[in-house]
Amino acid sequence: MSPAPVALITGSGKKRVGATVAEAFARRGYSIALHYRTSAAEALETAERLRSLGVAVEAFQADLAEESEVNALVEAVFARFGHVDVLVNAAAIWKRKALEDVTAADVTAHFDANALGTFLMCQHVGLKMVEQPDGGVIVNIGDWAEVRPYLGYAAYFPSKGAVTAMTRSFAVELGTRNPRVRVNAILPGPVMLPADLPEEERRRAIDATLVKREGRPENIAQAVLALVENDFITGVCLPVDGGRTIYAPE
Repeated sequence: MSPAPVALITGSGKKRVGATVAEAFARRGYSIALHYRTSAAEALETAERLRSLGVAVEAFQADLAEESEVNALVEAVFARFGHVDVLVNAAAIWKRKALEDVTAADVTAHFDANALGTFLMCQHVGLKMVEQPDGGVIVNIGDWAEVRPYLGYAAYFPSKGAVTAMTRSFAVELGTRNPRVRVNAILPGPVMLPADLPEEERRRAIDATLVKREGRPENIAQAVLALVENDFITGVCLPVDGGRTIYAPE
């Protein structure tokens, strides 16, 4: 059993938001359980980098849309570390496609990765947190733009909208079983915009914020830490978006 607190972060193999969140916890002295689906080489690199901070790190592979693999992942993490104090659901996919071209398979793929995977992790880890005397904290990663969607992501945004609903649901389901289990969500704004995004669209996304700049993964990690450390917050879906949710430029 790890004497240190343990954080399990899904989608943390690649150098994206999940890996940055994992590093933030590692710098706080947490043992880290990384998760990846296909990016094994990158996950191993991330693990080695975090071990250099002097913490225990292990990488685990699973397809989170498969319940048997989620169960195996959770059992393996608990076998390795003995407990999980924080779960961050950062695994996600997003693919741009015109509405006319969206297929049922596209919708299913987004719901499997973004909604079903998050649900199964909340369920399997959350019920184990209920059994822990100190409970635990779950932070899901949604998307601010579920309330004002961009064009071209009709399969993506409904799957992310489900994350806010399940965050509130799991806050109730788990918190009524153990009041020390809390569930919240972060709703990022324009953070790590796609590298292939046309410059005009990038500029529009930045200009549509009040802070007039692109967010950094560290901004998301800071918000995750705040939700973990404040033990009087649960069932909250917090936009971290530079004011994008409230600002509608001409």
